[in-house]
Amino acid sequence: MSADRARPATEAEEAATRLFVGHRELLFSVVYNMLGSVSDTEDVLQETWLSLAARLGRVPLERIDKPRAYLVRIAVNHALARQSAIERRRETYVGPWLPEPLVAAAPDRPAPDTGDAAEVSLRSESVSLALLVVLESLSPLERAVFVLNEVFGYAHTEIAEVLGRSPAAVRQLAHRARAHVQARRPRFAAHPRVRREATRRFVEAALGGDVSALMEILAPDVTMWTDGGGKVRPAALRPVHGREQVSRMIASFGQRRAAKDLEIQYRHVNGDPSAVVFADDSPYAVMVMDLAPDGDHVADIYLVTNPEKLTRVRQEEEAR
Repeated sequence: MSADRARPATEAEEAATRLFVGHRELLFSVVYNMLGSVSDTEDVLQETWLSLAARLGRVPLERIDKPRAYLVRIAVNHALARQSAIERRRETYVGPWLPEPLVAAAPDRPAPDTGDAAEVSLRSESVSLALLVVLESLSPLERAVFVLNEVFGYAHTEIAEVLGRSPAAVRQLAHRARAHVQARRPRFAAHPRVRREATRRFVEAALGGDVSALMEILAPDVTMWTDGGGKVRPAALRPVHGREQVSRMIASFGQRRAAKDLEIQYRHVNGDPSAVVFADDSPYAVMVMDLAPDGDHVADIYLVTNPEKLTRVRQEEEAR
């Protein structure tokens, strides 16, 4: 929202603020699921508020049909416009790029009352880190349609109004996106208790450097992504495939960090039970595991160590 404190807010700005605040959680979730970046999402929300305030400066709120849908349309279109800048940044990104994780408090630990929309959004429409990785392979329009339709339940006709496309074009985009996601990520959701137990077994074996235990936990075709952004080592410059290669890399990770004062806290990351690793009282890594359909083996591992993507975790710890 506006940072101009030198003058009182206009009626248009006050009306924009009331409408915006009432739907901020929804807007954050929609845009974050489209972009996978909290900082870019916050920038888009700022642009959304500015656009809304400018419109209400010309047209009274009472004359805007479906204000909630209008807000979503503004936010989605600002998010689509930001995609080109994001793609340019990723062209020079060192190593695999993973979405910025949204970390919630542990189940037995209340979250601080910060009024933060990112924290609240985890309790509603949350997309797993694994699915966000798949969504990265969609075109921006396909991703927008998938998020609005599959995650938020918007009808094709509603999405057509948001994107300024025909319902037929939206249906075609939705079909392509759904087929692509289903091909890369078949529908399987492990019970939270199973995920928690698998996560604990994996972390204990990983940080203990127990290769034999890791070999039992990992699926034969497991894939590991390590996002250090060129700022943290060790981190592979491309995804690592296969049980033996992944287990060696994880064991090496555990051994190299053995000299540090490590603390493991089990949190929910993008709605899924996961682990946050603290080194010397500072967030060092977020570890997210995705299970194979048998529920017994880890199929995908996402390790985020880029300090810039752990900033929010650090800020939330300081607020506790």
